[in-house]
Amino acid sequence: METLRMRARMMARIREFFQQQGVMEVETPICSRHATTDPSIHSLVTCYTGPGAPDGVPLYLHTSPEFPMKRLLAAGSGSIYQLCKVFRDGESGRLHNPEFTLLEWYRPGFDHHRLMEEVEQLVQRVLPEPGPVRRISYRTLFEQLLGVDPHRATAGQLRQLALQKGVPGIEQLDLPHRDAWLDLLMTHCIEPAMGAGLCFVYDYPASQAALARVRPDDPPVAERFELYIDGVEVANGFHELADAAEQRRRFEQDLQARSNANLPLPPMDEWLLEALARGLPDCAGVALGVDRLFMRSIGADHIDRVIAFPLERA
Repeated sequence: METLRMRARMMARIREFFQQQGVMEVETPICSRHATTDPSIHSLVTCYTGPGAPDGVPLYLHTSPEFPMKRLLAAGSGSIYQLCKVFRDGESGRLHNPEFTLLEWYRPGFDHHRLMEEVEQLVQRVLPEPGPVRRISYRTLFEQLLGVDPHRATAGQLRQLALQKGVPGIEQLDLPHRDAWLDLLMTHCIEPAMGAGLCFVYDYPASQAALARVRPDDPPVAERFELYIDGVEVANGFHELADAAEQRRRFEQDLQARSNANLPLPPMDEWLLEALARGLPDCAGVALGVDRLFMRSIGADHIDRVIAFPLERA
């Protein structure tokens, strides 16, 4: 009960922070006719039967409120945030529960660097002792800790590096894509070496842009950041892509990857694409895992300690 009271106080501080910043709280649907196309994220699905749908309509429990929030932005909402439950199939463990709490917010007029500043302000408001803060590019991080340029190394070179670093089970792995090897090196070699405090990693490879803009550097980079606290990923933010045609291309590319992997093919969100075509304001947005933030706040080592009803007790 005391943990729940502490959690309630943290949620109140989060809402107080956004009220002081002039950011409006919104609510969007938990169930949608559309779902994320991201091949690495799996949706839970239910079915609506009733007036207008005698044969039933599949509804996807949202994995993030991003798509409807962007529709609000395109409609002129201004800065908005949401605290809500989200759902992801197949995710359970020390840092994962299939139902978890997400804080997501969007700031018109911000880029990803300015949004990092606000994320830092929020975390420092919520955590009693957040520790040192640093910002480092994805490329510099890999160069400093592993001696490799993540934008130019081949899949073979990254695999060899993983072997040299003693990542377990490499001999049996067949990962043809660079990004899979980069993710493996990030989780097994870089995250454990990040140390205490807040570490903002920014400017990811363009192939990992997701819904972020790509800046035409040499090589191009995604205007995306992630926040790690004590080596644990807590937030993922973008300078948001506003190009409807490019967003459709990425959705179609995701669906092709899903098809190749024999994964379900959820319907892409045509309402989001229509909103982007009508005009999304230049903005940055971020999704922050509230449960992981609270874990850090009270020193918990398992997500089950910070939620009232984890999966096995739901």
